[in-house]
Amino acid sequence: MIETPPQETATNQGVRARTEQLLTSLTAGLYERDKAMGLALLTAVAGESIFLLGPPGVGKSLIARRLKYAFRDGVSFEYLMSKFSTPDEVFGPISIKKLKDEDKYERLTDRYLPGANIVFLDEIWKAGPAIQNALLTILNEKIYRNGEEDVKVGIRGIITASNELPPKSANLAPIWDRFLVRLELGKIRQYENFVKMVVDTKDVYQDDIPTETKLTEAELDEWSQQIDAVEVPAEVLNTLQLLLFKIEQYNQQPNNAPNQIRIYDRRWKKIVRLLRTSAFLHQRQRTNLMDCFLMEHCLWNGPEQREVIREMIVEAVRKHGYSVAVNLQSLKREVAEFEKDVHEETRIKHVVEENQLLPVAESYYQLEKDLSQFRGVLVSIDQFRSLDNQEMRSVNFYDEEKNLVNRIRGRKGPKENTIEVNFNGTDRVFPLKTALIERTEVIRKKPHRVLEKFWDQRHEQLTSYISQQRQAIKENGPEELTEIGKHLFVEEAYAEVVGANLREVEEALAGLALRLEKLHFEYADR
Repeated sequence: MIETPPQETATNQGVRARTEQLLTSLTAGLYERDKAMGLALLTAVAGESIFLLGPPGVGKSLIARRLKYAFRDGVSFEYLMSKFSTPDEVFGPISIKKLKDEDKYERLTDRYLPGANIVFLDEIWKAGPAIQNALLTILNEKIYRNGEEDVKVGIRGIITASNELPPKSANLAPIWDRFLVRLELGKIRQYENFVKMVVDTKDVYQDDIPTETKLTEAELDEWSQQIDAVEVPAEVLNTLQLLLFKIEQYNQQPNNAPNQIRIYDRRWKKIVRLLRTSAFLHQRQRTNLMDCFLMEHCLWNGPEQREVIREMIVEAVRKHGYSVAVNLQSLKREVAEFEKDVHEETRIKHVVEENQLLPVAESYYQLEKDLSQFRGVLVSIDQFRSLDNQEMRSVNFYDEEKNLVNRIRGRKGPKENTIEVNFNGTDRVFPLKTALIERTEVIRKKPHRVLEKFWDQRHEQLTSYISQQRQAIKENGPEELTEIGKHLFVEEAYAEVVGANLREVEEALAGLALRLEKLHFEYADR
């Protein structure tokens, strides 16, 4: 059910404006990287990780370095993995002093991965098992085990990158599953942007973001609690359920067996957290269907699955969306059942047999006569219908081959389904060929007053529910439709999908209201 969202609280006033300012500053001097930077900031605020797939030189590390400037006390750690990388280089060297004086095996983590806010790990799949195992706990629980102590790390965002997907032969599925958002980066596509990029002299590595715009640790902690309080309405939850069902159907098809879309419960939970974060940064207290399109970056395992996932999301939102939120299908069934009950009680069907003219070759009626009078046996349907039973007029008659053979004065006969002609000065009446047809007549019956009272209650309940839903759409729909076209992290083109579904639901509700009004008039006006 669509509900009016709560009023904005003072604690999140200006969050959207601030987010827009951050994104504008972060993307200054970057070309065709708005989506990547936006998703990187979104995942960082959500406390999640993002994987960038792309060749060298497309700005993967630049995004991580720029993202660091979004945080007032931002400390970044950047490392290029190789098969020779050691845990010392990533997590910090062993403290010789601790080892010597206290016999403790601990690392000096300052300025290394555990002591950073923003982490960028390039060529992540080249990391060895020791590094991968430590990363799993950091990615999932934000905990690093330093010697005997579990240390809570303050990492806000982890950006990983590679020019390839994890090799299927290697045991990299657990760490691959930890990267919530997956985005493929390529070279600049538009020639105009390419020219601007190569001649632009701006130092994109310079921190030019105003201090007051940057995010503090205290703010992010407060935001995290507010993000958890963001409502996930019925239309979004049902979209998730539909996607889960569609993915299961996809995996059951034999031709998809080698390329299944495997999504586990933990990922779905993290996706909901991401949607909540998106709603919060838009200064909303409820997620909406536009946020659902973020899932196209969260559900694919290989680039070949991206289009499949995108189509699943579009179909789920386009065909269901708000219709599920207002229980549209269930409402349609209730109205149809109500109509059936009323019709069965107030409409008594009676079968009547009657003779009806039998068309010949779709355009003629046939006279029941022999050929002793005149040769014509067919008359045009249109001409017969134009006759009356008063004035004699010239009538064309045709033989069985539809050739015009006679033109005789005639009119409709004194009895039904007959024609009267004047041939050689004599009036003759000929019947037209007919067939015995059964026809159902409906006799109206007034319902018992007890039943009518029950129907009135039923009508009132359905009408009231439809009215509430239409009012909610009227009050919130235009505002939502205006907002969805200005989403910070989702392409504007998807707004039409959401808007079309909302308009269809509104039209369907109006149609159901009209059917109920007609039904009430039918049984009450007896």
